[in-house]
Amino acid sequence: MKLLSILADAKDAERVAAIAETCAAEEFRLDAQVPSGHQSMRMLVSDDKVQSALDLLAPLVEGVAGARVLVIPVEVSLPQQSEEERKKEDSALAAREALYATAEKSARLDRDYLVLVVLSTLVAAIGLLEDNVAVIIGAMVIAPLLGPNMAFGLGTALGDTALMRSALASLSVGVLVATLISVVIGLVWPWDAFSEELLARTNVGWDSVALALASGAAAALSMTTGLSSVLVGVMVAVALLPPAATFGMMLGAGKWELAAGAGLLLAVNIVCVNLACKLVFLFQDIEPRTWWQKKSAHRSMKIYITVWVVTLLLLSLAIHLRHQFNLQ
Repeated sequence: MKLLSILADAKDAERVAAIAETCAAEEFRLDAQVPSGHQSMRMLVSDDKVQSALDLLAPLVEGVAGARVLVIPVEVSLPQQSEEERKKEDSALAAREALYATAEKSARLDRDYLVLVVLSTLVAAIGLLEDNVAVIIGAMVIAPLLGPNMAFGLGTALGDTALMRSALASLSVGVLVATLISVVIGLVWPWDAFSEELLARTNVGWDSVALALASGAAAALSMTTGLSSVLVGVMVAVALLPPAATFGMMLGAGKWELAAGAGLLLAVNIVCVNLACKLVFLFQDIEPRTWWQKKSAHRSMKIYITVWVVTLLLLSLAIHLRHQFNLQ
């Protein structure tokens, strides 16, 4: 459940009460007016009704000085909910605004993001060079490149070009920084032999495509359902930094064929994660609030899904040709 704390114009109190009835609020209370003249109200709603309530309340607080709506999680309530009520709460989608706040933070191109990219690249490179699986998994869990991919998918679903641009810029810069650092490592490292873990990131097959699609879908579902614990498994399953580090190190070492394999794996992971995220957000009805924004978002969603599908088909063709060439 969520407690909505509402501060709106006093003349809108009846409209807020009607919204509470429409959303089947378990409780609605009128509090005292605040010194500014606004009416303070509280509404207790189930998780699956939060987004509907926010959509209906938005016109009452947008552009009104001092008006606002606060969404407060209810950790414990007495009497306790029934098993059926708990299941309903668990299956409810996270509110659009909460998803957006998480995605917007993940898409920021700031110092913290760049530091995480540098550190995780160094960790991944050390793990790959030393053939140390535990260290590689550590780099996977840091996973700074996964956030921008998720944010780009959400931005497409909401038709938010600003979020899409921010996510794309963060992803591009992150991949570039990781590749450049890895190229330097590849240039200075004394190559006597290649580790098994390093070589594994130069080989891409159909199983890589299936794994990336499934993991991307799991990541999107974890966002919409609030099951953040799922993300740890996703980070490990569809890691982006080890292939990026392998790509850079192979370029630095002058191993062009192996670099092409690592680059292909990186491209497959990025495309599949984005495509799976967009499909999940589409099926979960994650969309803007107003009808004209929905129309624009639906159009952009169809375009981007088509683009990612075509790109995946081209990458699949590259995988097929690569296998054919290696078998001959």
